[in-house]
Amino acid sequence: MYLNNLSYMFKNIVFGLAFISVVACGSKPRVNLDEGMLELKPSAQHEVIASEVANLLENYSYKKVPMTDSLSRIVFANLLKSMDQGRNYLLQSDVDDFKKFENTISQDFRKGDLSSPFYMFNIYSKRYLEAMEYALTQVDVDHDFTVNENYIAYREKLPYFKTDEELKDQWRKRVKYDLLNLKLTSTDKDSINVEKHKETLRKRYQNIISQAKKTNSNDAFQLIMTSLTDAVDPHTTYYNPSFAQAFNEGMSNTFEGIGARLQMENEMVTIKEVIAGGPAFKDKSLHVDDRIIGVAQGDGEFEDIIGWRLDAAVAKIKGPKGTTVRLKIIPAGQELTAQPKVVALKREKIVVAEESAQKEIKQVRGEDGKMYKIGLIKLPKFYIDFDAYRKRDPNYKSTTRDVRLILDTLRQEKVDAVVLDLRNNGGGSLQEAIELTGLFIDKGPVVQVRDVRNRVEVDSDEQAGVSWDGPFGVLINRFSASASEIFAGAIQDYGRGIILGSQSYGKGTVQSAIEMSRFISATNKLLLKAKGDDKDPDTPNGAPEFGQINITMGKFYRVNGSSTQHKGVTPDVVFPTQYTAEKFGESSEPSALPWDQINASTFKRVADLTSVNQKLTGIHQARMKKSPEYQYLLEDIDEFKKLDSIQEISLNQVALQKERDKAKAKNRARINKGLELRGLPLWKEGEPQPKTEFDFVLDESLNVVADFIKLVTK
Repeated sequence: MYLNNLSYMFKNIVFGLAFISVVACGSKPRVNLDEGMLELKPSAQHEVIASEVANLLENYSYKKVPMTDSLSRIVFANLLKSMDQGRNYLLQSDVDDFKKFENTISQDFRKGDLSSPFYMFNIYSKRYLEAMEYALTQVDVDHDFTVNENYIAYREKLPYFKTDEELKDQWRKRVKYDLLNLKLTSTDKDSINVEKHKETLRKRYQNIISQAKKTNSNDAFQLIMTSLTDAVDPHTTYYNPSFAQAFNEGMSNTFEGIGARLQMENEMVTIKEVIAGGPAFKDKSLHVDDRIIGVAQGDGEFEDIIGWRLDAAVAKIKGPKGTTVRLKIIPAGQELTAQPKVVALKREKIVVAEESAQKEIKQVRGEDGKMYKIGLIKLPKFYIDFDAYRKRDPNYKSTTRDVRLILDTLRQEKVDAVVLDLRNNGGGSLQEAIELTGLFIDKGPVVQVRDVRNRVEVDSDEQAGVSWDGPFGVLINRFSASASEIFAGAIQDYGRGIILGSQSYGKGTVQSAIEMSRFISATNKLLLKAKGDDKDPDTPNGAPEFGQINITMGKFYRVNGSSTQHKGVTPDVVFPTQYTAEKFGESSEPSALPWDQINASTFKRVADLTSVNQKLTGIHQARMKKSPEYQYLLEDIDEFKKLDSIQEISLNQVALQKERDKAKAKNRARINKGLELRGLPLWKEGEPQPKTEFDFVLDESLNVVADFIKLVTK
């Protein structure tokens, strides 16, 4: 089992770069498309998977939601929103046409009939490409930047376009804005070189269109399946094989490959980072901006990958550890006509260090004038290498193992307190949430889990002893979710430490990651094989053959019996935040499970910190009344609230320049105030912006922990 909010990094993939123009399939209505355009259709495998996922959601998930008319309306709305949330591509007539599917689309999933959602996707794809092609024609138009007109980039609260003329006017303004933005942000001395800006923009649009034409039915299927699973539960997700592999690697903080981050630039797979410790780093033969034009497996033949989709190219380059991949490389700075060099690398398991637990020691002066040494541990997510763990690898990668080593180091360095920063930590492994809690409490229940049969299981820390028994603080925010909330809730319930920050996300559900091949019958597998559709040729090595479903199978509760659904964890010392519960977090999700409560577990509190927390809040609030940075935080919250309104951008060069100058001056003043408070040189006009990492919430949280040390060590 695992619980996660990490899935959003994959679920919220933006599919709106561009797509090919296509025809509807099946017996549904057709649209008139340009002759010669490609057509996206669901594969037989897609249809089988869709039917099985619908069956799982109806009969085996925690909510057991039937495929009804009411669910269809939610799926329909989700699909429309995911395709064109900003309402920049579809016409109202398209949406009216789609409404014929509004009450039946979920029932179609049950039957494995994907013709309706693919029809919608294809129409959207056509509109998208038409918009981008039209934008390209507007690049060479002589735009008048003295006219007073405004551009609205994000139109979610506005109606769909009624006419093609309205849509074209939007894209005329978009091109005008892009050109004006290039002009105002140019670092060239000759910022009035309009032709140079036009060429930059022309290449940008051409690249978008080129990538659009590489969109395939798997892309459409992923988006369509997400519209279904989101209608049932915001944390149940189907992942196609590529996404499943990426998700699992993200959970483990490891992947197997050459150790390089790749990006598509001008149809070329380009190296953008060489990861320290990986095969490419050790070999020293690959460098940033090198271009990969061919890939061969071991001693096999080279495949030319120029113009490939990035994910397809990556699937060829990655592979199981111990295997060899050969690459044809055009070195950075050389022309494409240059003789490519061939590099052979043996793939290895790569550990993503920057997403692992990391420590830092902070010196903080308390209100009493005394300097305190505080160990800060930043934890981006709760990770575990499931595969290595299942294989009983004694050196498997995990959160708890890494944090235990860090705590050993911090004890040796004689810190006065430890702070665990869980801000923006979206969760991860349930096992790790429990075991990490065990580093700070001496045995006892950590979390209660209620399953689909209404049975409650208490998961406990069974290991005697603790790794840190001194003053402890946990920092959370609105995007701390799942495993973060289990951990913070347990620390709060036991009175083991103080919780600081803002109310957490409120995700109190547990998911199981299950390969879909378990649900595909032997008969269906044989039928798919007979059709040659049993395995997609683009499936990466080692990826689940039919993808994976991460399905909600339970709900978790704190040891005090309270669910964290909707409510999350409320800190002991609260900081204001711009991220409100109405718009961010579980309570903003229409399909989320409700809050409820069960009986408390039997547990022994370490301490009652009620009076201590009251004193800490009083000291903190008094300090904030004198803090200019706290006032800046409040101003930021007010500015953020204004963004909820429809934002209009001036396309008048003088007016837009004035707005930007005003914003720049305000930013400079704020940064300089921060530099002044820290005794650092000020940022002067004409100089590049200094690299600053001001983190007021962290700084003040450390101050509160210094107050805490003084209160509990008297």
